Amino acid sequence: MSLDWADLLGALALLLVIEGLLPFANPAGLKRAMARIVELGDRELRIAGFMTMLSGLVLLFLIRS
Repeated sequence: MSLDWADLLGALALLLVIEGLLPFANPAGLKRAMARIVELGDRELRIAGFMTMLSGLVLLFLIRS
């Protein structure tokens, strides 16, 4: 199994599309969510980031296997 540049760039393009969905569809909701995120502590943000990365790795493993 090899990863070529087209796969990596395709994944990056998809990430940008997904990241743009919320600000496009609901900018006020995004602002509220960001205001709440600012109130979180470093520990909570690290846990959320770790869980997001872990979920992505598991999903990627399931898709690629």
